[in-house]
Amino acid sequence: MKAIELLESSPVIAAIKDDNGLKRSFESECQVVFILYGNICNISSIVKQIKDHGKNAIVHADLAQGLSSREIAVDFIKQNTYADGIISTKPLLVKRAVELGLVGVQRTFIIDSLAMSTTKKQIDTYHPDLVEIMPGVMPRVLKEIRAYTDIPIIAGGLISDKKDIMAAFGAGADAISTTKEELWFM
Repeated sequence: MKAIELLESSPVIAAIKDDNGLKRSFESECQVVFILYGNICNISSIVKQIKDHGKNAIVHADLAQGLSSREIAVDFIKQNTYADGIISTKPLLVKRAVELGLVGVQRTFIIDSLAMSTTKKQIDTYHPDLVEIMPGVMPRVLKEIRAYTDIPIIAGGLISDKKDIMAAFGAGADAISTTKEELWFM
């Protein structure tokens, strides 16, 4: 399934940070789950549970304990977890994911004009499948990135209610990711 198809089928992404969130994600209609926790000993089990519930599992490679920040970590995720993709703030990891046929999500924190410029350069250089803009409650920033690229955009971070979700979509986001479980059931 192509990255944009994932977002079209499930524009609200369950971002899980513990086993309780994992279990709640099974009950939600979210078809995409961002895994924001785990380690090299349990990440395969976490991914398997998500896949067994018919959902797409995207591992945050920077947050899985025990993985290095090198491209070989992405090879490990592909070979040992069968995840659908990875999220990372490290462009080389995202590039490796795309090379391996995984969905590559470039997570970026836009805190100033330098970060905005860096994000645009990374998009041009590494060609991620998806770009996650954080925090996701900045419509002007989302609009600028939307005008810059046709790569699907995910708004994440500080999304706390339906108003935030609608503002993100209004600014051009294709999906939102949130750890707020009540928003998974909207």
